[in-house]
Amino acid sequence: MQPAFSNHARPHIARRASALALATLVAASTGCAAQTQSTPVQPAPSIATGAPPPPPPPVDAGDPGAPAPSAAAGSPSVAQGTVSRFLVNPDGDVDGFLTSDGLLVHFPPHLGTQLTSLVRRGDAVQLSGWPNAGRTFTAQRIVNARTGQQLLDQPPMPGAQPLPRELRGAGLSPLRAEGKVTHVTTAPRGEPDGVILTDGTVIKLTPAVAQQFPTLLQAGASVSAQGYGTRNQYGTALQATAFGAPGNLTQLYDRMPPGP
Repeated sequence: MQPAFSNHARPHIARRASALALATLVAASTGCAAQTQSTPVQPAPSIATGAPPPPPPPVDAGDPGAPAPSAAAGSPSVAQGTVSRFLVNPDGDVDGFLTSDGLLVHFPPHLGTQLTSLVRRGDAVQLSGWPNAGRTFTAQRIVNARTGQQLLDQPPMPGAQPLPRELRGAGLSPLRAEGKVTHVTTAPRGEPDGVILTDGTVIKLTPAVAQQFPTLLQAGASVSAQGYGTRNQYGTALQATAFGAPGNLTQLYDRMPPGP
């Protein structure tokens, strides 16, 4: 036989049951939220003795697929020249080239593979885009004068995702470079952020660091650097972790402790 409850006790029991159900629901929701927000922490990579520290994580400057012309850019213009050397960024992506008359041409790195399929060294090209200070040009369209094929600056394909920040630089190698400066590279706002050497090697700095070396970020200056980057069939580029005149390097970042 079930125990009988008076009408006076039933509301009290119902309130207790409702409170217990609510507490159970809140606890379950909290547990789910904690599981959803939990992110595993990746251990720092180990560093070989004597090697420079890994470069700092890159700073996003907007959509890499559709960069706006720099603050120093002029009115839309056209140019032409002959491709003398491709240029790469520290990740190994082709993101520019030099012409035989010294014009530095920039375009988005996600188009690098298409560009190297469209033109070769020695090909004459016609350019549409924006001229910048220091004999640089941001290309919006590149036409191979020999074949008539063209490449337009367009955003990445729909659904293409940029590499996660924690994986950027995972394949970089320790590199050293030394030589004379032929070009000074600039960030999207026009501030110096690196140099190109006579052999085509690209040394990248952050704009804040570049301001510390005004006498070295000039054409004709002799510089030396060590850092992390890529060397491939199209060229060499590194993000500097130490920079300066030959034999007088300045360490740019604190060394990270060795990994486990």
